[in-house]
Amino acid sequence: MNNKQVSSDVEKMFAQSIATKQAAKDCLIEPITHAVNLLVDALKNNHKVLVCGNGGSAADAQHFAAELVCRFERERPSLPAIALTTDSSLLTAISNDYSFKNVFSRQISGLGQQGDVLIAISTSGQSENVSQAINVAHEKKMTVIALTGRDGGNIAGQLNENDVEIRVPSSSTARIQEVHILSLHCLCDQIDVQLFS
Repeated sequence: MNNKQVSSDVEKMFAQSIATKQAAKDCLIEPITHAVNLLVDALKNNHKVLVCGNGGSAADAQHFAAELVCRFERERPSLPAIALTTDSSLLTAISNDYSFKNVFSRQISGLGQQGDVLIAISTSGQSENVSQAINVAHEKKMTVIALTGRDGGNIAGQLNENDVEIRVPSSSTARIQEVHILSLHCLCDQIDVQLFS
């Protein structure tokens, strides 16, 4: 193994990640602030947060829901959040009986209520099942916070004036995911500050 080359490649990835976060800082503070306000308002009014995504974004959905239900960095009461990516029986039943594009929308149809918030995560903005989830969330009069990348994809065009898009200025899936998790941590931190400081 060429350790010099490995070190150089690792250093390059750090540099790319830092550069993406610097670029994101300039354009994402406002939408993240808007998203904080939406979430705090919903939680203050006894509504819940539903979260969905595929692959790495599914892991981010679970991570965010865990931070709300358990805790982030301070002790506080549990908050109502559900990752729609975790129930293997539901996911396989919906995929088998309907279609994989319905795995999230069908759950929102049953669990979502007016005033709830959907956090829809898609690095490309093109995920069909996330797009379907947004459609049903709108039908249920839920607000949507979309975490996207690239040009926002089809999802960017689905959002209405009450929604917010946190779009990472990158075309690299890995860099987008890195900024998504930072954005979600910003949301967690400010929910705690605004509700429990």
